[in-house]
Parts: sequence; structure tokens; C-alpha cells
Amino acid sequence: MSDSLLSESIQNYLKVIYKLEKNLEEASTSDIAKELNISSASVTGMLKRLSAMRLVNYNSYKGVTLTKDGKTLALEVIRHHRLIEAYLRQSLGYRLAKIHNEACKLEHYVSKDFIEKITEILDDPKFDPCGHPIPTKDGAIPTRDESSLIEFEPIITANISSLNDENVELLNYLDDVGLLPGKKITLLEKSPYYGPIRLAFDDKEISIGHEVAKMIFIDKKSVKHT
Repeated sequence: MSDSLLSESIQNYLKVIYKLEKNLEEASTSDIAKELNISSASVTGMLKRLSAMRLVNYNSYKGVTLTKDGKTLALEVIRHHRLIEAYLRQSLGYRLAKIHNEACKLEHYVSKDFIEKITEILDDPKFDPCGHPIPTKDGAIPTRDESSLIEFEPIITANISSLNDENVELLNYLDDVGLLPGKKITLLEKSPYYGPIRLAFDDKEISIGHEVAKMIFIDKKSVKHT
């Protein structure tokens, strides 16, 4: 079954279940309802429908997981979403904080020919503009060993690998100052008790807060102690 034959609503459910299952091993009705901002009763009805379509394994007492077919379709939607994000950023110059919502609107309606074309234009990227892996056509997911900047102690140099994109305001800030995936930074100082964190990059120094540092993830293979 192609994702083109599925409704936008079903595609959104599969994508959310994949996200929750990845983080929690299984998705609960309440978690799905919170993610989609709808009632638990509506979620229950859809999960029964998805179960009948053999896209999820659903047990009202144990939660829900994707079947093999469900996961395949979820990864296809995620691939579309992240490739569109990359296109919006690299070809159209969108700010990071705007690409997610735009991609959410477009991901359900683009053709496979369109996806193949932007994949070619972008030279088959492995990660989206925030550093999140783009599933391949076959559903393989590029992996990378990374940890939040907040977990490291000075003094180190390292490359930013990804950003948490859930806080739009903080994402705008990171975009403005240039703390983006691929950037080489030096962690100079980390104040105790959630104090400021001092970084150097691009021949300048900047202090960021604890919450901002939690959004920045570092490629552990790039870490060098100085």
C-alpha cells in the first residue's frame, strides 16, 4: 500500500506512533491524543481502524505499536517530510523555525516524482536541516552517535550534529547566531547550577543558557579534549 492511498489523518497517526514508539517502545492513547491535540475517544476509533488495516498492533490495555507495513509507511512519510524541509531550507532559504510546519502541509500531497527530483537536486541528503536522519527509499535510517551539549565538560572542540526543533523561539535564536548542524564549536566554560555556558566559534565567543544548550547535540566522534 502506498502512502498516496492513505488519508492525511492516517499518515499523521502513523508518523506520531512511530515517534512515540521510538521514544517509549509503545504509544498510549493519551500520548497520541496529546501529540495530535484531539480527544482520546477519537484516537481509540482511529486505532481500531488502523488495526483492521493491519498497520498497527493495538491493545487497549497495552498501547499500540506499528506493524511492519505501518512502519514502512510511517518512514515514507517522514522521508517526504525531511526531504521537503531540506529543499525549503537549501533551495528556498526558509528559516529553520518555519520549515517544519510548511513540510507538514506539503508532505501528504507531493508525488514520488517530486520527491525523487528534489532528492536529485539536493544530492541525496542523509540528514535534514536540523540534523535529523532522512530515511532511505528502503526504510534504512542513517545513525550517528550523539549527545546533548549539556552533557559535556570544558574544554572540548566538537561538531554540532543536530538540534532539537520543538521550541520555535529557541530554534530562531540558534539560526540567528549560527549554531547549526555542521558547525565546529569549542566549549570554553560551563557554570554550575544551570548557569551560562560559554562557547567559541567563527572567531567569536557567545554565552548561552542551559535550556539552549540542551537543544544542541554533538557528534561524539568529533569531540576533542584540549
